[in-house]
Amino acid sequence: MEQLPSFPGERPEETNASRESAYTATATISEQGIVTQWSDEARRLLGYAPSEVVGVPAVELLADGLGSDTARIPAAGQERWSGTVALRHRDGRRVELGLLAHRRTSTGGTAQWVVVSAVTSGPGTPWGEPLKEWAFTQSPCFLAVFDADLRLVRANAGMERTLSLTEAEMRGLRLPEISPDPVSDETERRMRLVLETGEPQYVDSFVRSTGVGTEHGWATSLAPLCDPDGRVRAVSLAAHERTASEGDRQRILVPDVADARIGTAQDITRTVQEVADVAVPRLADFAFVDLLDPPPRGDEPAAGPASGPVTVCRTAVRSVLEGNPESKIAVGGTTSYPPLSPPAECLATGRGAVYGPTDPALAQWVAEDERAAAWISEYGTHSVMVAPLRAGGVTLGVAVFGRHRRSDPFQPDDLRLAEELTTRAAVSIHEARGSSREHTTTMTLQRSLLPHTLPTQAALEIASRYLPAGTAAGLGGDWFDVIQLSGARVALVVGDVVGHGIRAAATMGRLRTAVRTLADVDLPPDELLTHLDDLIIHLSADEADGGAVGEAAGGIGTTCLYVVYDPVTCRCTVARAGHPPPAVVSPDGSVYLLDVPAGPPLGLGGLPFETVEVELPEGSTLALYTNGLLQAREHDIDEALDNMFAALTRPATTLETVCDRVLTAMLTHRPDDDVALLVARTRALHADKVVVWDLNSDPAVVAHARRSTTDQLTAWGLEEASFVTELLVSELVTNAIRYGEPPIQLRLIHENSTLICEVSDTSSTAPHMRRARTFDEGGRGLLLVAQLAQRWGTRHAPIGKTIWAEQSLIGF
Repeated sequence: MEQLPSFPGERPEETNASRESAYTATATISEQGIVTQWSDEARRLLGYAPSEVVGVPAVELLADGLGSDTARIPAAGQERWSGTVALRHRDGRRVELGLLAHRRTSTGGTAQWVVVSAVTSGPGTPWGEPLKEWAFTQSPCFLAVFDADLRLVRANAGMERTLSLTEAEMRGLRLPEISPDPVSDETERRMRLVLETGEPQYVDSFVRSTGVGTEHGWATSLAPLCDPDGRVRAVSLAAHERTASEGDRQRILVPDVADARIGTAQDITRTVQEVADVAVPRLADFAFVDLLDPPPRGDEPAAGPASGPVTVCRTAVRSVLEGNPESKIAVGGTTSYPPLSPPAECLATGRGAVYGPTDPALAQWVAEDERAAAWISEYGTHSVMVAPLRAGGVTLGVAVFGRHRRSDPFQPDDLRLAEELTTRAAVSIHEARGSSREHTTTMTLQRSLLPHTLPTQAALEIASRYLPAGTAAGLGGDWFDVIQLSGARVALVVGDVVGHGIRAAATMGRLRTAVRTLADVDLPPDELLTHLDDLIIHLSADEADGGAVGEAAGGIGTTCLYVVYDPVTCRCTVARAGHPPPAVVSPDGSVYLLDVPAGPPLGLGGLPFETVEVELPEGSTLALYTNGLLQAREHDIDEALDNMFAALTRPATTLETVCDRVLTAMLTHRPDDDVALLVARTRALHADKVVVWDLNSDPAVVAHARRSTTDQLTAWGLEEASFVTELLVSELVTNAIRYGEPPIQLRLIHENSTLICEVSDTSSTAPHMRRARTFDEGGRGLLLVAQLAQRWGTRHAPIGKTIWAEQSLIGF
């Protein structure tokens, strides 16, 4: 008698008959339920020949018919079905079989069900503890079990072989103690999460093995081991070594590409876009970067957790899909992140994170902000990663990465790579903003130090221009100034401090103040430059003692041009310290550079400066400038001078027009260095505005001086100023007779709204104002002069001195 094979769920009696091998019975059923194929194994199982079954409805093979049990019918759209079914054998007996059915569609579009059933040969080897032990110890995978303290209790041969350690040598140790490595630390952190949450974890990290040219990594699964009550008692670690995929190789290239691209220019928008460009597609399928709006300042305290929406500006977007359709926010547009959303949390904490599709934070974000987070659900994004842009202790923005084409989720290694990208970009942005703030500070400082308005005076018609550099080097230390001197004279100054930035601007401010102070004591140009040279030497020494290094230490190398014009004599006195000479345009239209010895730049010390004195006819034009005007990229110095001369000689109604023409002719773009331009046209004070008397050294001449002064003021129509002027003349002439040396000279100058009274003698002794005691008969003269005059002072000459006093005629 033939022994029938045993079926799933049946326990055949033990026999001595030889066992038959296991087999699988298969049949094919159309969508309409008709049997279309019947295998020999199916005939062997149920006894029907193919000719008896093919073309017959499958329900006829059911032992109980279809009846009301519709659970046996696959639902519409279902691709697979499994279950236990009672079938009728050809000999009439009932056979219960476990069936598995797969729906398959042919290339022609016809669908059918392939039904399979396994038939075992008998009880065979029991699936007991020995087999389980064999599977654990002999698995080619890396297998280990760690207890609740995360100490190893079991390790298989794969782990022993990989780490070259026996199970006994590793037992009781933590994973970082067995294999000290950052990946081990991260894996242990994930194992702790398994113990705490009972949820499996996944770790994927690549390393390059010594002597191996291909990147290898461990794909590691961490699963909880629970007791019958569901409590997590241990953690299993299963890992297998695999070769890097194309996506992994792309990810490995990220640091090298980032080195070559991110932060190569001080352009914030470009730097942020480079983050997205490097990340997609090497690291993500979609990425966008948002910067805080308004941007934080480096001196602001770090913000705490966001209590409300966080406003950001979408600055960069990149996707593997054409047109970046995931981003509903256009580049340059703003949006707000709800509190506790992944980007808002990243901005608040300054830490990145990875989110899976079932993460509650991700689901809440989608629910609260449908527009901004629509890309998550709309494009099937299954993994999201956020990384902060943080530098200098300040969070500047957030980068968000998503995967919807690549099937593998983001891993901790991906987050580390992303944070490397964002940190590199943040440092570049921080430096760019710091440079921008320094540029703004320098510009503000420089503008505050340069003259806002030019003084009103009769000697010169003046116009000026200042153009800051347009390069990343920053503002320089160029400056100009117009200083009123005694005797209706005017000083013109143009200088250029070496270097750029705040240091150069601050040095410029100190030098400008020093020039004004030295000019106030009426030093000749060469002496003024000598004192300025000494000052810079002292400043550089002070900075060196303070540890300051770098360009323009104390102003060494500064160039300066100092010009004094006297409208009474129409003579111009000039000295320069390494600065370009002034250009002169005569009234007849001829133009030339004034021949002035160059002199050394300031701060070198020990070398003399020379003064040149020339006569300039009334209506002559002087042009003082810094070298930034001549250092254009398109032409050499000779061509630059020709262009400047041509612009200066063109007829113009005002000097403002002359300035504009010079800059237009010389510059085709923002200059590489600062440009200062000062243009002056000479005027003359003619004889009808100046009167001179030679006086004897006799006290009796004081009365004569007062009478002459009164007569001259009457001739000028300034009778109302006579009383004060008589007092000034009386005191100054008396002092010259009493304390000076002959010859003595009295000069009156009527300059527009100013009356100047000067008394000269050949003594070099300067007068000093002192406080007279109650019963003193003298000592009050200069005090009276100081009270009556708008300003007064002493001007020394090669022989003797001049005491002068100015009165304002406004109101007379």
